[in-house]
Amino acid sequence: MLKSKVVLVPFPFDDLSSDKVRPAVCLTDAIGLHSHVVLAFVSSRSPDESLETDLSMDWRDPDFPATGLRVSSTLRLHRLVTVSTTLIRRELGTLPAVMQARVNERLRKLFGL
Repeated sequence: MLKSKVVLVPFPFDDLSSDKVRPAVCLTDAIGLHSHVVLAFVSSRSPDESLETDLSMDWRDPDFPATGLRVSSTLRLHRLVTVSTTLIRRELGTLPAVMQARVNERLRKLFGL
């Protein structure tokens, strides 16, 4: 089961010129014959202007260690990619239930569900 896992994966640059291995959150379990998963980008940089699709993950939060992240980060739910599970380098941790509920709420807003 991959949904809610924090993983390391090669994430493409905006211009698709290259990619960089970085953390991402699995928004789905593996889908279909080729085992694709939808991922959301995680950044250790706080955005200059936070969007309603951003979810801050603060290292001082008592649930933060479960994520496996080393520093406070921002989950950018408008930065999505679908990849084969074979590209996942490793699992870092899991989003705690409280954070997952916030993700679900923001995704509903993002997609108008």
